[in-house]
Amino acid sequence: MAAAAALLASSVLLSRVLGYLREALLAYYFGASGPADAYYAAFQLPDLLNHFLAAGALSIAFLPLYTQVRERNEAEADHLLATMLGNLGLLAAVVTAAMALAAGPLIALQFPAFDPATHALTVRLTRIVLPAQIFFLVGGVVQASLLARGRFAAAALAPLVYNVGIVAGGVLLSPWLGVEGFAWGALVGAALGPFGCPWLDARRRVRLAARVEPLDREFRRYLWLAIPVVAGFTLLTVDEWYGRWFGGTLGVGAIALLSYARRLAQAPVAVIGQAVAAAAQPALANLWAAGRGEELDRVLGTTLRALLSMGVLAGAAMLALAEPFVAIVYQRGAFTAADAGETARLLAVFCAAVPAWVVQQMAVRAFYARGDTWRPMFLGSAFALGAVPLYLALGERFGVVGVAAAGALAMGANAVATLVYARWRYGGPALAPIATAGLRALAIAALAAGAAAWCVAGRPGTLGALTDLALGGAAFAAVAGVGIASIGDAALRDALRRIGRRLPGRRAPQG
Repeated sequence: MAAAAALLASSVLLSRVLGYLREALLAYYFGASGPADAYYAAFQLPDLLNHFLAAGALSIAFLPLYTQVRERNEAEADHLLATMLGNLGLLAAVVTAAMALAAGPLIALQFPAFDPATHALTVRLTRIVLPAQIFFLVGGVVQASLLARGRFAAAALAPLVYNVGIVAGGVLLSPWLGVEGFAWGALVGAALGPFGCPWLDARRRVRLAARVEPLDREFRRYLWLAIPVVAGFTLLTVDEWYGRWFGGTLGVGAIALLSYARRLAQAPVAVIGQAVAAAAQPALANLWAAGRGEELDRVLGTTLRALLSMGVLAGAAMLALAEPFVAIVYQRGAFTAADAGETARLLAVFCAAVPAWVVQQMAVRAFYARGDTWRPMFLGSAFALGAVPLYLALGERFGVVGVAAAGALAMGANAVATLVYARWRYGGPALAPIATAGLRALAIAALAAGAAAWCVAGRPGTLGALTDLALGGAAFAAVAGVGIASIGDAALRDALRRIGRRLPGRRAPQG
């Protein structure tokens, strides 16, 4: 689990660096403008399609089922894989075509405040990026078969290739096609990365075929497990949708500003929470299948202590260094100083939710490892729907900052409720050690963030922002290091030691 987490975390980190380059290029060319709003809004229908086709359920529902069938009989596993590829591939193609035809009225329904030019551009971009979901879905099925065999290389490489595709499209095509160049880059990147990487890795290891059998018994078992993911909406998914929907009512550039800030805040969530949770899912499921429920809760609790601590520290660091960070990544070209200031304010709000986002990624594994997808669906959907009035109220009163704050508050409540429910339902993980670890990390983070903020002087220009970031980052690291060594949770110290052993140039101890 540790090796897989390290590999996926490294991949996510590199992918986020490429993502920053992608966002920086978009900001350089288009700033917080109508075309930028149209680009981000163009992913709304594809994201909805991805959700309703249960692409996110592949690791949650299909991977455990495929593993069970494969342990029983390899031929049956090949049959299930072919049925998944045929059924889901055909469904994805049909629904994609239908959405592309109806893109005009669907965009108007979701973004009624768009002017005619922005609406038309959003429709065109949507029709370009929609087919990418076919590649995501079919590639995801193949990738799940590789994960079941302990092969994580394709999962690590796919997002890197995807982001390279978007960056290349922006650099090579945007001077002639405008923001449409980024959309074509996303389509090509999806074909080469999320689809191409697992397909190439699987050719000599997995028997690949396609079979359309919607009534297949094992496929119906998959649907039963996947239905909760399709029917339910969690804040991990819909917070970005809400940002687009409610941001679209707040004027030109609002969607872009929220998206720029959210992308930066999601970096530690992906590197810390998403990578570890993805790597942990097979291991936790195996513990449950082996009847080792107490060990599952113990591993889950230890992992949550480390993740919460790292999430608190990462969120505090980004909050303290928000202004120079935004200036370095975005402030050039069409992205003005005013845009940078507003994005930094939004980033500070989003950073407050980083610990909750990280914890939620892992907390739901208490359910998924046990094959329970229904209970977290009901809980997550309740919070996602219950948060709508909060988004409306805070967005109306405080604008884009209110929309960001609503997401932070709702996610915090959702993460706490998920942990409490898991403890009540299954008797684990233990909550007191997790809370203690979080409080220790909060004390360390407060001191470290104060030291970092004291070093940030708002120096002008890119060189000044780099100086602020370097001095502030060094101050944060120094204070945090002392704090972790003195009062940090044992799980955090152990996790950092493991990370240190895997850094380039460090040899693991022998013996």
